Amino acid sequence: MRLALLAALAIAAPAFATTHELKPTPQTVAWGHYDAADKPVLTIRSGDTVVMHTLLTNSPVGLERAGVAPHDIEPELRAVFDGVPLSARGPGGHILTGPIAIEGAEPGDTLEVRIRKIDLAIPYSYTSFRYGAGFLTDDFPYSRIKIVPLDRERMVGKFGPGIEVKLAPFFGSMGVAPPATFGRVDSAPPGINGGNMDDKLLVAGTTLFLPVYVPGALFQAGDGHAAQGNGEVTITALETSLIGTFEFILHKKTATPYPRAETPTAYIAMGFDDDLSNATRKAVRNMIDFLVTAKGMTRDDAYMLISVSGDVEITELVDRNKGVHVVLPKSVFVAR
Repeated sequence: MRLALLAALAIAAPAFATTHELKPTPQTVAWGHYDAADKPVLTIRSGDTVVMHTLLTNSPVGLERAGVAPHDIEPELRAVFDGVPLSARGPGGHILTGPIAIEGAEPGDTLEVRIRKIDLAIPYSYTSFRYGAGFLTDDFPYSRIKIVPLDRERMVGKFGPGIEVKLAPFFGSMGVAPPATFGRVDSAPPGINGGNMDDKLLVAGTTLFLPVYVPGALFQAGDGHAAQGNGEVTITALETSLIGTFEFILHKKTATPYPRAETPTAYIAMGFDDDLSNATRKAVRNMIDFLVTAKGMTRDDAYMLISVSGDVEITELVDRNKGVHVVLPKSVFVAR
């Protein structure tokens, strides 16, 4: 089965796997893009762990105007805004830490990213909308930003009087470089390389599987969210800076065709497209393919199992490519 094959083809972890730390500086971020031509800022081996510090997607000036005290602005954010030249920015706006190269990764391999831990880096977040973005942009032809304090003891966001949002931190964007022929790809729409998936199930304890398209894979992460609702209808969640602890496992010659994930209790198949119906078709087909390959099911049975036990959910509606995932509980597979 597919899972057994993945285990068999995984590169053995070194006897003493290394833990690295990667902080955002003008030299260690990719501003607004995924690009096969970018040089890695860190090279690791399969089995290594990286503690990645990431920055929220806003400027020091924007945060101060919204009411954040100057001394509460991260020095790293100021340094990145001051130090990254305009020519290295865009076409998107996310500040992504990386890329990280994994030794031995080649096109046709699969990169397993185990999300071990996610910590809040700062005690505040913001959420906003603006005209020209968001799902109801014509209904709100103006801009607004709201600073939401984060209570790290109780893990809630203090949205307003009598309103608290339960925190479930995750990275809106995690991905690898796309094929070299794609060139510099905008960080906003998710795609075959992962990227800005905005999938709120990708919390600590979840494992992400990404196809490898270029030597080294070139993994990046950022766009930290303290919490988000499915759909992310305004185009922002509770945007904040996060620290993620990731363990990387390389699987040789397994050719995962599309990003997918596993939680401790469920399998997740994804689909991204500018048409919501097409995104849904991709997610359902990807779950069918997974069940056929990993569980030995017929396509007919896989299709029917999704209908009776799978949940089809919209992850995001606002990043040009819409995101849909199919969540299938592992509990349907009982011991025989």
